[in-house]
Amino acid sequence: MALDSPKLYDLLKDIKSGILQLPDFQREWKWDDQRIRELIATVTLDYPLGVVMTLETGGKKPFRPRTLTGAEAGRAVVPDLLLLDGQQRLTSLFQALHLDQPVRTVDDRNKDLERWYYVDMERAVGSSTDRDEAIVSVPKDRVLRSNFARTINLDLSSRSKECGARHFPLSDVFNSDKVTAWQREFVKLDDANWELWAKFDQLILHNIKSFQIPMIKLAASTTKDAVCSVFERVNTGGVPLNVFELLTATYAGDSQYEQNHGDYYRLPDVWQDIKRTLATAYPVLGRLEQGVDDGLSTSEFLQAVTLVNTWERKRTKPNMAVSCKRRDLLNLPLDDFIRLAPRVASAFGWVGGFLNEQFIVRQADLPYRTQLVPLAAVRAILGDQADEVGTRELLTRWYWCGVLGEMYGGATESRFTRDVEQLVAAAKGQLLSAPDTIAEAAFLADRLDTLTTRNSAAYKGIFALLVKQGAVDWYHSESPFTPGSILQHAVDIRHVFPKQWLARHVPGDGRGNSIVNKTPLSYRASKSLTGSPSAYLQVLARETGTRPEWFDDVVATHVINPDFLREDDFDKFYDDRSARLVELVNEAMGKRTVFRNEVDR
Repeated sequence: MALDSPKLYDLLKDIKSGILQLPDFQREWKWDDQRIRELIATVTLDYPLGVVMTLETGGKKPFRPRTLTGAEAGRAVVPDLLLLDGQQRLTSLFQALHLDQPVRTVDDRNKDLERWYYVDMERAVGSSTDRDEAIVSVPKDRVLRSNFARTINLDLSSRSKECGARHFPLSDVFNSDKVTAWQREFVKLDDANWELWAKFDQLILHNIKSFQIPMIKLAASTTKDAVCSVFERVNTGGVPLNVFELLTATYAGDSQYEQNHGDYYRLPDVWQDIKRTLATAYPVLGRLEQGVDDGLSTSEFLQAVTLVNTWERKRTKPNMAVSCKRRDLLNLPLDDFIRLAPRVASAFGWVGGFLNEQFIVRQADLPYRTQLVPLAAVRAILGDQADEVGTRELLTRWYWCGVLGEMYGGATESRFTRDVEQLVAAAKGQLLSAPDTIAEAAFLADRLDTLTTRNSAAYKGIFALLVKQGAVDWYHSESPFTPGSILQHAVDIRHVFPKQWLARHVPGDGRGNSIVNKTPLSYRASKSLTGSPSAYLQVLARETGTRPEWFDDVVATHVINPDFLREDDFDKFYDDRSARLVELVNEAMGKRTVFRNEVDR
């Protein structure tokens, strides 16, 4: 790392020539008019502007570069430096002080503007406290108007009018020929202008021309992980940079790929195609109407690809680790991504089908999205072996242990690694004991009492298990739920003992909001859940044209004893259903549920 202090003029020349460019992961520039005026005032006062940070390229393209806004003529140049921090400041100064065209900016309401910037000479040579007011911006036609454009307040549409108004055009400041011509015309107007010009030249023009900007230069050998970390630290006020954006710029800058294919690699386009295919087939992976960022994320896809890549590399280099930390993602070679992305995309499609079989078909019902990462990686590694009966049972048990044991609620990267390695080894008969997620998962029986909202993975999991074991809707009662009917009939979690009934008969009893007192039912069925259970069961039986004793069989598909509903006995219902749900959990996890008194011993 080196520290330099180049003159502003030299930096602006480098921007125009393309020697200094942006890495493509930098977002677009757009500062508002007031901030640009304040920035120019700072330069004219020779006040510190703050350090900018750059990355040396070493003549290569570690990231796809792009020019700063307004410097498009330098696109063909391989830059010497990439600007990591200072884009807003340098772009503003480049456009205002170096380009012979109006600056495209916005006002305080974010309305687009095109402005020229001037300095009011008389104000500028006065007190430095008035400097902000001395910097003036005018519209594209250089005429400042008010009163709905009926009154002209300032007309700078020609050099003679600029001189007469004593407003110097800042876009000319680094063009010595234009400065000389402007000075000549200015002093012609009045000999007294010589004194004003002398002060202006000394106090304003000299400061701008000699202004220096402290610059930190990171060596070309700086790792991508370090670049990403540095960028995030110096851009704490903006949107955090994600790995996908950094890889997009890295892959786009791959010269070998561009040479072989005649164009650069467009990672966002590849991801968009993958995501559209997955979300079209499986809404649980994303809702197309919400855009490509909804549901399964770029980082999760990259993590799965990296897990597969590092697992494969470990086969030939045992000392390497299976991992998907940020540095691993940033070091994922483009060739490996191109090779593995289709296989991992297919694996996520398999995951979507797997979730359908678990009756998890909507994003709102997905317990953990993160758990899909190792599952997809394992499928990509095992291939068709994942569909063999023994392996399928293993993966299903692992999935429900992760959900009901709430194993994916915290830091997940280390669990990703263990799950991938252990599940693959178990499927191949190379693991003597159960994978950690299965062995460590535990469900406390009284956890049922506290499962009250979708914030809990276990809450969503029990909802899915109720559907999976054959629940039949209480209105559309022809057959058990299917993935299609869940979407078609707006199936959701509904109260068995309605809220109004609970408020009258067991006020303040928190058990009423537990998953024990909830069950999957269609929107239409929920419209009839009013009054007491004994009353609404009669209504539903009539609406479906079913005899009451036969309708009891429909109710029983929800692991509910209908007798307790017909008796309106909440306590008996709650105790009985709790026990039945525990059995459902036991079956899914393949292990006994732990009771609190057993833990305390």
